Amino acid sequence: MKTIYCYIYPDFADFEVTILVHRLRNAGGYKIVTLAETEEPVMSQSGLRYLPDLLISEANAEVAAGLIIPGGPICNEQNAIVPLVQKMDEQGKLLAAICFGPQFLGRAGALDGHTYTTSCSEETIRHLNVCDPFPRRNFRSARVWQDGHVITAPGHAPVDFAAAVCRYLGVYDDPEKEYRELWKICDRGEEHA
Repeated sequence: MKTIYCYIYPDFADFEVTILVHRLRNAGGYKIVTLAETEEPVMSQSGLRYLPDLLISEANAEVAAGLIIPGGPICNEQNAIVPLVQKMDEQGKLLAAICFGPQFLGRAGALDGHTYTTSCSEETIRHLNVCDPFPRRNFRSARVWQDGHVITAPGHAPVDFAAAVCRYLGVYDDPEKEYRELWKICDRGEEHA
C-alpha cells in the first residue's frame, strides 16, 4: 500500500488537511501515517486528540510517497521533522504544507530552491517576535502554489490545497471532476467514501 506521512504536533490545524487525507485514503488508496515527536496524544486546534502512528525518528523517507504538514503555531525550537523533510526533499518526494506549515520546509532549507505560499506574513513574524523561517524572496501570493514536488497553500484554501496534492499524486483521472468532488464534500458532506 502507498504511504503518505502526516506530521501532527501540538495545536496543529487538523481541519486544514482533513479533506485531503480523506481523499488520499478513500479515493487514492493511500495509507496515512501520522508522525509526532513523542508517543503521547497530540491535541489539535479543534480540540481532538490524535495518537501518532510513528515517531518521527522511526520514519523512513524511502517508504513514503510524501509528507503533509498542516498549519500550527510558529515555534523556532520545533525542528524534529527537519531531517525527514531534508531527506524527502533530496529524494524529490512530495512536500505539501498549508498555512503556517511551510515553516518546517523553510527551516529544512526546502524553500531555498522553491517558490511557495503561506499564511504567515512578515508582519505576523514581527508580532510573534520569532525568527523568520521563510526565504521571502521566493514567496508568491496565491491560493495554492506548486513548484515541482513542493505544494503550499494559505490556511483559507484547504480545498485548493487538497485538489493540488490529489492532482500531483494522480488520485483522479479528471482534474475538473476532482475539484467538483472536493467542493461537494465541503458543501454537503459525503455519505460514502
